[in-house]
Amino acid sequence: MAVTGDDQRLRKLMLAGIAGDSQAQTELLSALAVRLRSYFRNRGMTPSDGEDLVQETLIAVHTKRSMYDPAQPLLAWVHAIARYRLIDRYRREKKRGVQVPVEDWSEALAGEAPEAGDPARDVARLLDQLPDKQRRSIELVKLQEKSVAEAASLTGWSQSDIKVSIHRGMKLLQRLVSDRAPHSQEGLV
Repeated sequence: MAVTGDDQRLRKLMLAGIAGDSQAQTELLSALAVRLRSYFRNRGMTPSDGEDLVQETLIAVHTKRSMYDPAQPLLAWVHAIARYRLIDRYRREKKRGVQVPVEDWSEALAGEAPEAGDPARDVARLLDQLPDKQRRSIELVKLQEKSVAEAASLTGWSQSDIKVSIHRGMKLLQRLVSDRAPHSQEGLV
């Protein structure tokens, strides 16, 4: 997996931040904020909404930094978090798609390089292998961050059904990932 020099620099800051270097953490979040503002602007967000999403993403990066796999490119991980925040925003506002004028398409797509091993795509492929009830329960509670009660209300299943489905789905996901671990990463790309 090709890693850019900028990604390596940011990755070093991330690892230093995880190790307790607050100056490195501050520098990392500042550098990511610049990239994220551009990312959300290119997806049609107003400056105000874009800044809200930047802050939400930076908070998620900071609070979930222990989940970062140092063997993977940092920017791919950050962009996956940003995509989830953007999708959550659209769902909350009941929007479908981004409103970008046709003449702005080339600019909006210019900053987007295809990523090998796109984490969002990999997760989607793994979730597609789960039974519907387990997949839906995990999507609602783990990915969309809804409460178990909200998930139960949305699906019509009991709260204990949701909890059991999540537990079984997570165990199955662990098996699916561990089955692929000794092999090359080709199956995930």
